Amino acid sequence: MTSKVNSLTSSQEPAPLPKRRRLSESSQVAESACDTAKDEHGSIMECSSEPTDGRRPGVVYLSRIPHGFYEEQMRSYFSQFGTIDRLRLCRNKSTGSSKHYAFIQFSSSEVAGIVAETMNNYLLYGHLLKCRVVPEAECHEKMWTGANRRWKVPPLAKMRRIKHERKRTSSSWDKLQNKETTRRLNNNKKWKEKGIDYAFDPFKTPPGTENVS
Repeated sequence: MTSKVNSLTSSQEPAPLPKRRRLSESSQVAESACDTAKDEHGSIMECSSEPTDGRRPGVVYLSRIPHGFYEEQMRSYFSQFGTIDRLRLCRNKSTGSSKHYAFIQFSSSEVAGIVAETMNNYLLYGHLLKCRVVPEAECHEKMWTGANRRWKVPPLAKMRRIKHERKRTSSSWDKLQNKETTRRLNNNKKWKEKGIDYAFDPFKTPPGTENVS
């Protein structure tokens, strides 16, 4: 019987944690997870051959994240593995919607390897999560733009309205007038070539703006 998949909300308890390895095991766990990590297309990811130092921070790339599994839920869930230093869920700048992938930095690279091994291909609310360790050479500060903070959708409609209704100088009106006049002349020329006998009226400066400085 097919069960109905519901979106995870902040009021719900985190999903049960899959069986994972103990941190006391050798750091080879992280190396093994790195060597066998796959991207969302199923291809093997190349990782550094250097031995993993558990005292260094480790970064995990998580993709195919379902809607409803946002920063608060991700931090609550993955904190069960270990300490999270930084977390960034990538979002659309205009709408604030999730782009379904995120970066999580753990205090220990050994923990990051265990997370990648445990959570890769883990079924969460109808989505197979893809998880891999990001090599240190591929990490850069731009990955963490906007990390560890709550996303607020900017009031784009209000910003556009303020920009549209702002006071303009005479020089700005002249530029707009020249642009509109050029557009109308080009349309008149195209229509004349097609045998359409119609022409726009010449552009007129809006009243009350002649003496604007």
